[in-house]
Amino acid sequence: MALGRVRWGCSYRKTTLVVCSINIVIALYVLRSLYSSLYIYSGNVSRNIVNYTPDQIRKMEESIRIRRASEPLELVKLVKELKEGLSRGEVVVELPRPLKQKISDEILTRLKNLNVSANVTDQREAVESWRREKLEAAKRRLANKGGTLNSTIPHEEAMMLVRALESDWAVLSEEIGLWIPAEVINKEHDDKPEGEEELEDQILPGRPVPPECHAELHTDYGGAAVRWGLTHHKESAADCCQACLDQAKRANPREKKCNIWVYCPSEAGCHSPDIYKHKHQECWLKYAEKPKISFRDKYSDSYRNSHPTAPFVVPWVSGVVSA
Repeated sequence: MALGRVRWGCSYRKTTLVVCSINIVIALYVLRSLYSSLYIYSGNVSRNIVNYTPDQIRKMEESIRIRRASEPLELVKLVKELKEGLSRGEVVVELPRPLKQKISDEILTRLKNLNVSANVTDQREAVESWRREKLEAAKRRLANKGGTLNSTIPHEEAMMLVRALESDWAVLSEEIGLWIPAEVINKEHDDKPEGEEELEDQILPGRPVPPECHAELHTDYGGAAVRWGLTHHKESAADCCQACLDQAKRANPREKKCNIWVYCPSEAGCHSPDIYKHKHQECWLKYAEKPKISFRDKYSDSYRNSHPTAPFVVPWVSGVVSA
């Protein structure tokens, strides 16, 4: 029994030595494989390196120098300054709503005080006169910091008015819905051949609205649509009125004859309480047995409270004609 245990112990040590030897051989093989891979990779890297000659390096440096010298540095500087100037110019003073309403009321009052025969030029001069007077009053208020001048304009309001009336007047006019039609000056060009007679009663684009159209600025009439304005555009209010007169003449006895025309003269579009976005030059032809005004001059406070996007002044121009 003792001899058997000794043989078993010798066999166990031998087995352990054999396993360790195998592990060492495997480890050496793995290390050799890793070393060979690193050697091959380093050899490939060294072979991929491009060696430039001194002449090639000189040519590349010369190319870089020429490219940098040809850059339009002055032009880049001017463009940068122009962008900065435009970004500063786009800053618009946001006037509070009560102040906008106050400006709108004062302008409408000034326009209503004009004579009935006042033309577009008179209206523009009246608005420009109001703007100059308001601007001068605001500047005097800012110059009088001690408060010795009797002025009803608060200091903060005067600061906003000076900025809005001096540089942002066009933006402010658009925000309050102020629109005055441009005066159309028709120039006659005498370029006809000699001996040819002149054409009489020639209709020119942008002609004034005829008296029979009864045009009313800042007015929106209601009524049943005879012609849908979303797809019916005209170049001018006079053309829109003429379309209404033509429809009334052509309509058969079973059709409604146009007796109301409504035109959008504002390039920014016109506001309406419906769901549609009304664009420039829309021409609505309508009929009503008893024409009734929907909006005139300006929208009421209650209406603007329920329609926050509505301007202060009604942008439409309308008229009632005899069907």
